[in-house]
Amino acid sequence: MENPKVLIYDGSFNGFLTTVFKIFEEKIPVADIQKNKEIQKGLFSEAITVFTQMDKARRVWNSIQNKSNAAIKSIYFGFLSETKGIELLLYQYIRSMYANSNENPVEGLSEIILKIQQLSRMVAREKHRIEAIANFKISQDQIYFSNVSPGFDVLPLISKYFRSKFHGQEFMVYDQKRKYAIYYNLYTVEIISLELSTNDCTGDLSQTNIKQLINNKIHSHSRYSGQRQLAIVSEKEAV
Repeated sequence: MENPKVLIYDGSFNGFLTTVFKIFEEKIPVADIQKNKEIQKGLFSEAITVFTQMDKARRVWNSIQNKSNAAIKSIYFGFLSETKGIELLLYQYIRSMYANSNENPVEGLSEIILKIQQLSRMVAREKHRIEAIANFKISQDQIYFSNVSPGFDVLPLISKYFRSKFHGQEFMVYDQKRKYAIYYNLYTVEIISLELSTNDCTGDLSQTNIKQLINNKIHSHSRYSGQRQLAIVSEKEAV
């Protein structure tokens, strides 16, 4: 019997979905699924690195969504909880959705589903909490800016609410804990990785050009350059 493998992915939701696709396509026995920054390979486990492929991630998303809108929402929100070991729980849940009647059932499936649903509800509550408490200031270049530190990674879920609240207005919400921001430029929502200081976030924004500040930070700190991946799921589908 083939030894179970540890699958390593880039930490993004699309990367996780790509990993699920690879497991199903190649019938890989799974020991664990880990982010590349948190590798803890088992003593006897072989590691496989998975590279994110958007077409494969989209196929997994669409397939699960066609089975159950509630399930894909729980999976996405559960992933954003950042709970240790969540990837394996989510994979086991997804596997159960496609299991044949002659396959052995996933051990402890009821407990796994309950855990995912609990985490999903916690993330949903945090989403609404951040939407309610986010305090915005207006920058010199007329961008509404808010600095938050949510308990879960909810920034991908909140732009729909603020696009409605600040209709026709550019805004940015910065996650000081995770060092990235969502920025609405009136056309699209960008997710930008960068590190802002406490002074950057709490100083007199009326004298601060946000766009220039972002460009300076990105170009002066190459390890923050580029953008975090946007999940393939739209907020309308997710929430």
